[in-house]
Amino acid sequence: MEPTRSWLNWAIGRIEADYTRSADTHLIPLSLPALPGIAIYLKDESSHPTGSLKHRLARSLFLYALCNGWIAEGMTIVEASSGSTAVSEAYFARMLGLPFIAVMPAGTAVEKIAAIEKLGGRCHEVEGAAAVYAAAQSLAASLGGHYMDQFTFAERATDWRGNNNIAESIFAQMAREPAAVPDWIVTGAGTGGTSATLGRFVRFHRHATRICVADPAASVFHRHWRDRSVTLAQGPTARIEGIGRPRVEPSFVPDVIDRMEVVGDVASIAAARALSRHLGRRVGGSTGTNLVAVARLADEMARAGEGGSIVSILCDSGERYASTYFNADWLAGQGLDTAADEARMADFLATGRFDG
Repeated sequence: MEPTRSWLNWAIGRIEADYTRSADTHLIPLSLPALPGIAIYLKDESSHPTGSLKHRLARSLFLYALCNGWIAEGMTIVEASSGSTAVSEAYFARMLGLPFIAVMPAGTAVEKIAAIEKLGGRCHEVEGAAAVYAAAQSLAASLGGHYMDQFTFAERATDWRGNNNIAESIFAQMAREPAAVPDWIVTGAGTGGTSATLGRFVRFHRHATRICVADPAASVFHRHWRDRSVTLAQGPTARIEGIGRPRVEPSFVPDVIDRMEVVGDVASIAAARALSRHLGRRVGGSTGTNLVAVARLADEMARAGEGGSIVSILCDSGERYASTYFNADWLAGQGLDTAADEARMADFLATGRFDG
């Protein structure tokens, strides 16, 4: 179905109006008196209207699909997602009066499912992260809808040269800081779109900043970065929702990444819990994954006598994981003991030294 130009103009106008009335997200300095020469900042993406970094991606994906003529009035939108992208896409679908279905792995946090449904979306669960792609594509085809396919289009839907993407926002907010050009920006990779945007932006603007991707141990991305012939990961998938994948996604661009840090699930969850206590508010598991990489980089810089700044992403609120990462019964049921790693991260936040 080809969209009418009048409806297309209306839909794009609705999304642009929403953007205009939305404020930018905060860049929060992380208080670490033990590291006076190294400034660490968290880009707080949880303050978007849909509560996560994926709000930027969902807006870009909708505009990309609309301008390509892929979405028409009344069309059902389908997405494969571990939750946060689906929450954000449900928000924009409702804004445009479009039905929305999220295809997700069974076991996705109940808080995310509730958020999708609250925004008028429906959830379709499948067994295993690898099954979401075909299921979403098939469902969209059977309904005459549009499969948004974030894993293919994330890296190209966002204008990496500017247009207020996350990289441009970070550098604008860092402009008056003592070390205005970060030594490192640390992010995770789910689609790979954020790392691609950051990596391309720093190269285009000729910044010395390096990009570090923090990746779950079970993910294929860090394996592929080291050996391009590796495209699939066997065995259990990561427990950290939103990052790490069992296959290399089309939007993952390894050549713009300078370093990858492999982080175990227990360390990620422990870091999220320790940082939550440090900040006085809960953060999600992928933020914990990022923090482990930040701690390694900061410790490395301090031991080398180097100063500078590191920016990382606070991806979403830990309230979305109250029933999992912050639930003692869930952790015990999963056989996860985070005590030692929580103590290690708490020690880093207190002393600036990290042995992990």
